[in-house]
Amino acid sequence: MSPTAARPLRADAERTVRAILDAAERVLSENPNATLEQIAEAAGVARTTVHRRFASREDLLRTMAVNAWRRIDAAIDAARPQTAPPMVALHQATANVIEIKYGVAYALDRVDETDPEVAALQEAVFAKCDAALAHAQADGIIAADADLVWVRRVYIALITETVHGNTDLDGTADPDALAGRVIGTLLGGVGPARQR
Repeated sequence: MSPTAARPLRADAERTVRAILDAAERVLSENPNATLEQIAEAAGVARTTVHRRFASREDLLRTMAVNAWRRIDAAIDAARPQTAPPMVALHQATANVIEIKYGVAYALDRVDETDPEVAALQEAVFAKCDAALAHAQADGIIAADADLVWVRRVYIALITETVHGNTDLDGTADPDALAGRVIGTLLGGVGPARQR
């Protein structure tokens, strides 16, 4: 278990860890071979602080991935998929996830899916996604005969392509507009057939 996951951190320690994780994402995105010392410098902390918080580079990368999946999980909850109208929840969750994924793309691209904590977080996120899509299907937004596992896979692929394939996405792109494009594409392919 990572030192950052072992026990709750004080507010100042939590800010330090957040600064290190954010710096690691930026630095490693530009230079995957960057050292912990370079990450410490970018975070504005001493090299010893990074070494005290993270036992190794692998520990830092693992913590980055776990943190990214926790943020995605919280972003989906923030969209209130259990109580909001299905289209509202789907749009908000998509916008939230796009915004987060753009900021943690390096960490998510290097996730060790065999890690039990990462696997559990992914499973929880996928279950929430499946429930939201089932809610949308029950509301008639998604065709009744659509395979929801396939819909989820396409939905996630659309979000991933939006984040990785959009050369215009420089941090100023509107997550709401991008979410609208993802959902429009998704529902154009799996929405109920139109009457002719």
